[in-house]
Amino acid sequence: MSFSEFRPLDENSLIEYIKATPSLSSKIGHNYDGLKIKEVGDGNLNFVYIIVGPSGSFVIKQALPYIRCIGESWPMTKERAYFEAVALKQHGGLCPEHVPEVYHFDRTMSLIGMRYLEPPHIILRKGLIAGIEYPLLAEHMSEYMAKTLFCTSLLYQSTTEHKRAVAEFCGNVELCRLTEQVVFSDPYKVSEYNRWTSPYLDRDAETVREDNLLKIEVAELKSKFCERAQALIHGDLHTGSVMVTPDSTQVIDPEFAFYGPMGFDIGAFVGNLILAFFAQDGHAGQGNDRKSYKEWILKTIEDTWNLFHQNFTALWDEHKNDSGEAYLPAIYNNPELQKLIQEKYMKELFHATLGFGAAKMIRRIVGVAHVEDFESIKEANIRADCERRALELGKTLLKRRREFVSISEVISAMKHV
Repeated sequence: MSFSEFRPLDENSLIEYIKATPSLSSKIGHNYDGLKIKEVGDGNLNFVYIIVGPSGSFVIKQALPYIRCIGESWPMTKERAYFEAVALKQHGGLCPEHVPEVYHFDRTMSLIGMRYLEPPHIILRKGLIAGIEYPLLAEHMSEYMAKTLFCTSLLYQSTTEHKRAVAEFCGNVELCRLTEQVVFSDPYKVSEYNRWTSPYLDRDAETVREDNLLKIEVAELKSKFCERAQALIHGDLHTGSVMVTPDSTQVIDPEFAFYGPMGFDIGAFVGNLILAFFAQDGHAGQGNDRKSYKEWILKTIEDTWNLFHQNFTALWDEHKNDSGEAYLPAIYNNPELQKLIQEKYMKELFHATLGFGAAKMIRRIVGVAHVEDFESIKEANIRADCERRALELGKTLLKRRREFVSISEVISAMKHV
């Protein structure tokens, strides 16, 4: 069987493919007896197969040339698998503790073979819905974001390296356009794809579409997203792109990766934790009011930003005389100036984080793709109440992000919605 041109794999052809691929067959000790194959691609875009044998395991992810949940009527480039593989390898090289290893990539077949994150790993979003605490989450995610964002920026890279990388990732334009549409455009206009908890949020959705100030601010964020090639970002860093156990945190699915604004990644993660916070009242039941869990989420949000700030500035201090070309040591040559530059940079990054986080929250309530945190709340009126509070905070953060000085001020705003 030849795999010289693209075709979607099924279980039979998958086994043939593994047999023909030494880097995969060696992972299961070339042993095909008792192989268990399970297709788990519950996402919107891809086939995902888990392959487990007596002597080893791995995951195969294959991109389809259309959006799986919609079908062939919405074509989508399968080249995204290439960008995902490159991002996994680069981010994995910078932060191997929190990115699964890539064993194999086949550009023709749009297929990645990588480490299987075995149970008890689950998707973080599911853990947050179930009310499970992850004591190391903030520490791990802040480390992942600090290393991947700092080391792919001009604070660390030379202009030549950076430009070459930017040019390569410009090829991932289709997925960037998808983000532009669903995050920065659709929620602010009448679109066939938008939906919300109707009729409860009909007026709220309309208010978003009528808010001039909101539209002015979202235009600025869209322009940053499209024009600011700051670092190699994951591009879709929500709580469904992170797999966890109490002591392991693994970031998966960077198929939206490109050189964009750092705040988009940090904001996506923080914004999704904020959504999880507002969903908790809908998951509270007799015997568990989720109050202490909500406190844990608040602490995780605060720790995530504060530890990120600490890790990122520590990397900056450590590498300030290296080859990064953003701030040449010959110019920024005294501690006072370096401190001023760093403070200004981090303040701008904080405000970008809040803005992008807010935009991600708003689109999950009145846009095309929603989050299970809210969707799994059965009673529509209770769900709508939770969503409305999140939406109110999202609008406040987006319009007034520059008024917030610290993450603790965001936490207190969350408590007072």
